[in-house]
Amino acid sequence: MKSSQAPMAVPDPERLKGIRRGIEKEGLRVQASGALALTPHPRALGSALTHPHITTDYSESQVELITGARLGVQECLDELVEIHQFVLRSMQPCGEMLWSSSMPCQLPTDETIPLARYGSSHSGRSKSVYRMGLGHRYGRRMQTISGIHYNWSLPGVSSDQYFALIRNFRRHAFVLLYLYGASPALCPCFVEGREHRLQPLGDAGQALFLPHATSLRMGRLGYQSDAQASINVSYNGLEGYADSLHDALTRPYPPYELLGIRNPGGDYNQLGTGLLQIENEFYGTIRPKRTVQRGERPLHALRERGVEYVEVRLMDLDPFEDVGIAAPTMRMLDVFLLHCLHSDSPPDTPAEIAELKHNQHLTAERGRGPGLQLMRGGREVSLRDWAHEVLQQCRPYAQALDAAHGTQDYGAALAQALERLEHPERTPSAHVLRELVQQHGNSFSHFTLSQSERARDALLALPWSEAQQQRFEQWTRESVQAQRDIEAADTLSFEEWRQRYMSPENLR
Repeated sequence: MKSSQAPMAVPDPERLKGIRRGIEKEGLRVQASGALALTPHPRALGSALTHPHITTDYSESQVELITGARLGVQECLDELVEIHQFVLRSMQPCGEMLWSSSMPCQLPTDETIPLARYGSSHSGRSKSVYRMGLGHRYGRRMQTISGIHYNWSLPGVSSDQYFALIRNFRRHAFVLLYLYGASPALCPCFVEGREHRLQPLGDAGQALFLPHATSLRMGRLGYQSDAQASINVSYNGLEGYADSLHDALTRPYPPYELLGIRNPGGDYNQLGTGLLQIENEFYGTIRPKRTVQRGERPLHALRERGVEYVEVRLMDLDPFEDVGIAAPTMRMLDVFLLHCLHSDSPPDTPAEIAELKHNQHLTAERGRGPGLQLMRGGREVSLRDWAHEVLQQCRPYAQALDAAHGTQDYGAALAQALERLEHPERTPSAHVLRELVQQHGNSFSHFTLSQSERARDALLALPWSEAQQQRFEQWTRESVQAQRDIEAADTLSFEEWRQRYMSPENLR
């Protein structure tokens, strides 16, 4: 099949220097015992609704740390470190820390996992109602899985070119799952009452795993649902993507209609009864994104102003890195995304989309297995051979980035990736299992708690100036005031506001 988007030439050095990358990193707050912290979002961290760098994700116990869009990998990483330092310092008085694994800690019963709260404004309330809906639809435990989102843009890229990148990314996402997956095991509490194919690690029943798994987070136990499996999203261009998402947002779904918007007591169950409540509910390994204005629907922003950047969503937290990701990993993502952007990208088809889902699940659950075969164009192909082909095709982009920045860092990141491909035991997922068995008595909780304590101590030991403290305290004060201002500006009833916001007209 011919590509609708011809491959682009490797960008010139000045454009390569214009790549921007930002990180959104989720992490559960836990007690010293490793149990989920059930306390409210710490007041010292400001308003989760309006703070530019610190918010919450699904749960009040799930912190999300956000960097700016940075021109340098190290600059981005340094900012992430700094945000971590402030958060951990703020959590010190109550003895809490951040869980270093993507798969959650010891969880309480589903209904006692606290939903994130954003104050009394209509926009803040809608965020909590949305999360209530997610809990009803998928269960709260699934929402406590954490990861790293890598936001990436290159100057001068059109919406069509970003969609070409997205199609290729989805085709080759298995490479990243193999190289950087770090969730081959989990706490048995996560799958309590659910069907699964995991095996006990050792006799004590303190971890469940699959021997060759790379990322259980991205497998069948992660962000999956029968409802979402029925959504056929096209990535062949902005118009088709927007139309298919519009359909999922406006199509009534009988089980959710049965649940209703509100319960008999008048409390809200969910924002809407469609297949998706809002755009963010659609799970995927990568998303096209556009910065939204206050009150604007993301789909409207995309249709109106086009794709601004892509959000890579399949990266696990690396429990061996203090902030969950390393500079070589970020550089390899830059290389990989350039390869996806500049390679031939034929339109996707329903048959190929089914193959990609099959490949994702297979790699997540058996990626390090010897001789593993994936599907490519209706035929079986060795994961190792296909991944090697992709990585070799990445070489010109690593060389171009090194030339632009006057380094050898990108080539080194690619060399590390090729080494992991040849030696599966050097992947993070294999490293996690080795540590679990050899150092932590087959206990997922003991291993992750140890890594969380190590990361906390290392980050708290770094220099911290009075100027840094004052800057973050200023953000805290400003965010609290911004939330008050939003709350004071509401004039409609919440139900009127919800109906207006959820109107299909706002998606156009």
